[in-house]
Amino acid sequence: MTAAYEDVPFSELLHHPAATTRRLDAVRVLRLRRRDAGDLALMRVDQMERDAEVVDFTSRLLTGLVRSENIEALRQALPEALPWSTFLPAEDIDTLLAELVDTARGAVALDTLAPIALLLGQWKHSAEIHADPALYALLTREPEGDLGSVPPPEAVE
Repeated sequence: MTAAYEDVPFSELLHHPAATTRRLDAVRVLRLRRRDAGDLALMRVDQMERDAEVVDFTSRLLTGLVRSENIEALRQALPEALPWSTFLPAEDIDTLLAELVDTARGAVALDTLAPIALLLGQWKHSAEIHADPALYALLTREPEGDLGSVPPPEAVE
Protein backbone atom coordinates (compact mmCIF):
# COMPACT_ATOMS: atom_id res chain seq x y z
CA MET A 1 0.00 0.00 0.00
CA THR A 2 1.37 3.38 -0.98
CA ALA A 3 -0.97 5.92 0.59
CA ALA A 4 -3.25 6.13 3.60
CA TYR A 5 -6.26 7.30 1.62
CA GLU A 6 -7.39 8.65 -1.71
CA ASP A 7 -10.08 11.23 -2.43
CA VAL A 8 -12.78 10.00 -4.80
CA PRO A 9 -16.04 11.70 -5.79
CA PHE A 10 -19.00 9.75 -4.40
CA SER A 11 -20.50 9.69 -7.88
CA GLU A 12 -17.50 7.68 -9.11
CA LEU A 13 -18.42 4.89 -6.70
CA LEU A 14 -22.01 4.99 -7.96
CA HIS A 15 -21.06 4.95 -11.65
CA HIS A 16 -18.03 2.61 -11.49
CA PRO A 17 -18.30 0.54 -8.29
CA ALA A 18 -15.93 -2.28 -9.28
CA ALA A 19 -13.17 -0.01 -10.57
CA THR A 20 -13.52 2.33 -7.62
CA THR A 21 -13.36 -0.40 -4.99
CA ARG A 22 -10.30 -1.95 -6.72
CA ARG A 23 -8.44 1.20 -5.68
CA LEU A 24 -8.48 -0.24 -2.17
CA ASP A 25 -5.63 -2.50 -3.34
CA ALA A 26 -3.37 0.57 -3.30
CA VAL A 27 -4.74 2.56 -0.34
CA ARG A 28 -6.14 1.80 3.10
CA VAL A 29 -9.25 3.95 2.72
CA LEU A 30 -11.19 5.75 0.01
CA ARG A 31 -12.53 9.11 1.07
CA LEU A 32 -15.80 9.58 -0.78
CA ARG A 33 -16.40 13.30 -1.29
CA ARG A 34 -20.03 14.40 -1.27
CA ARG A 35 -21.27 17.85 -2.22
CA ASP A 36 -24.25 18.21 0.08
CA ALA A 37 -23.20 16.09 3.06
CA GLY A 38 -20.17 14.97 5.03
CA ASP A 39 -17.61 12.81 3.32
CA LEU A 40 -17.69 9.04 3.77
CA ALA A 41 -14.90 6.49 4.10
CA LEU A 42 -14.78 3.13 2.38
CA MET A 43 -12.36 0.49 3.61
CA ARG A 44 -11.95 -3.27 3.58
CA VAL A 45 -13.31 -5.15 6.58
CA ASP A 46 -9.94 -6.84 7.19
CA GLN A 47 -8.32 -3.39 7.44
CA MET A 48 -11.01 -2.24 9.86
CA GLU A 49 -10.45 -5.33 12.00
CA ARG A 50 -6.66 -4.78 12.01
CA ASP A 51 -7.19 -1.16 13.04
CA ALA A 52 -9.49 -2.31 15.84
CA GLU A 53 -6.86 -4.78 17.06
CA VAL A 54 -4.26 -2.03 17.20
CA VAL A 55 -6.59 0.26 19.13
CA ASP A 56 -7.46 -2.57 21.52
CA PHE A 57 -3.78 -3.38 22.06
CA THR A 58 -2.88 0.27 22.55
CA SER A 59 -5.64 0.88 25.09
CA ARG A 60 -4.68 -2.27 27.03
CA LEU A 61 -1.00 -1.29 26.98
CA LEU A 62 -1.85 2.21 28.12
CA THR A 63 -4.06 0.82 30.88
CA GLY A 64 -1.30 -1.51 32.04
CA LEU A 65 1.25 1.29 32.11
CA VAL A 66 -1.03 3.62 34.04
CA ARG A 67 -1.95 0.94 36.58
CA SER A 68 1.70 -0.08 37.06
CA GLU A 69 4.60 1.89 38.44
CA ASN A 70 5.34 3.27 34.95
CA ILE A 71 3.06 6.30 35.15
CA GLU A 72 6.17 8.51 35.04
CA ALA A 73 7.13 7.01 31.68
CA LEU A 74 3.70 7.94 30.33
CA ARG A 75 4.00 11.46 31.68
CA GLN A 76 7.35 11.81 29.91
CA ALA A 77 6.03 10.36 26.63
CA LEU A 78 2.81 12.38 26.58
CA PRO A 79 4.30 15.59 25.09
CA GLU A 80 5.60 13.53 22.16
CA ALA A 81 2.14 12.09 21.46
CA LEU A 82 0.19 15.24 22.35
CA PRO A 83 2.50 18.28 22.04
CA TRP A 84 -0.20 20.64 23.29
CA SER A 85 -0.25 18.77 26.63
CA THR A 86 2.82 20.78 27.70
CA PHE A 87 0.47 23.68 28.44
CA LEU A 88 -1.61 21.68 30.93
CA PRO A 89 -0.89 22.02 34.65
CA ALA A 90 0.89 19.01 36.17
CA GLU A 91 -2.18 17.91 38.14
CA ASP A 92 -4.24 17.88 34.94
CA ILE A 93 -1.80 15.48 33.25
CA ASP A 94 -2.71 12.70 35.71
CA THR A 95 -6.40 13.38 35.17
CA LEU A 96 -5.92 13.34 31.39
CA LEU A 97 -4.11 10.00 31.54
CA ALA A 98 -6.72 8.42 33.80
CA GLU A 99 -9.60 9.65 31.64
CA LEU A 100 -7.81 8.56 28.47
CA VAL A 101 -7.32 5.02 29.77
CA ASP A 102 -10.92 4.66 30.96
CA THR A 103 -12.32 6.16 27.76
CA ALA A 104 -10.11 4.02 25.53
CA ARG A 105 -11.16 0.84 27.31
CA GLY A 106 -14.84 1.75 27.01
CA ALA A 107 -14.51 2.84 23.40
CA VAL A 108 -12.86 -0.43 22.42
CA ALA A 109 -15.62 -2.36 24.16
CA LEU A 110 -18.17 -0.42 22.08
CA ASP A 111 -16.15 -0.60 18.85
CA THR A 112 -16.08 3.16 18.41
CA LEU A 113 -13.25 5.68 18.54
CA ALA A 114 -15.57 8.69 18.83
CA PRO A 115 -15.32 8.98 22.64
CA ILE A 116 -11.51 9.05 22.45
CA ALA A 117 -11.55 11.76 19.79
CA LEU A 118 -14.04 13.77 21.85
CA LEU A 119 -11.93 13.46 25.00
CA LEU A 120 -8.74 14.49 23.20
CA GLY A 121 -10.53 17.45 21.67
CA GLN A 122 -11.79 18.58 25.06
CA TRP A 123 -8.35 18.33 26.63
CA LYS A 124 -6.80 20.15 23.67
CA HIS A 125 -9.23 23.02 24.25
CA SER A 126 -8.21 23.08 27.91
CA ALA A 127 -4.56 23.31 26.84
CA GLU A 128 -5.45 26.19 24.50
CA ILE A 129 -6.94 28.07 27.44
CA HIS A 130 -3.88 27.48 29.63
CA ALA A 131 -1.58 28.55 26.77
CA ASP A 132 -3.23 31.97 26.50
CA PRO A 133 -2.89 33.96 29.75
CA ALA A 134 -5.47 36.56 28.70
CA LEU A 135 -8.03 33.89 27.82
CA TYR A 136 -7.29 31.97 31.03
CA ALA A 137 -7.80 35.13 33.11
CA LEU A 138 -11.04 35.90 31.29
CA LEU A 139 -12.49 32.41 31.77
CA THR A 140 -11.44 31.95 35.41
CA ARG A 141 -12.38 35.32 36.85
CA GLU A 142 -15.30 35.60 39.22
CA PRO A 143 -18.47 36.95 37.60
CA GLU A 144 -19.53 40.43 38.59
CA GLY A 145 -22.91 41.24 40.08
CA ASP A 146 -25.92 39.09 40.79
CA LEU A 147 -26.63 36.60 38.07
CA GLY A 148 -30.22 36.17 39.22
CA SER A 149 -32.10 33.26 40.63
CA VAL A 150 -31.71 29.77 39.31
CA PRO A 151 -34.88 27.68 38.99
CA PRO A 152 -34.77 24.33 40.77
CA PRO A 153 -34.25 21.34 38.47
CA GLU A 154 -37.32 19.44 37.46
CA ALA A 155 -37.73 15.92 38.77
CA VAL A 156 -37.27 13.15 36.24
CA GLU A 157 -39.92 10.51 36.38
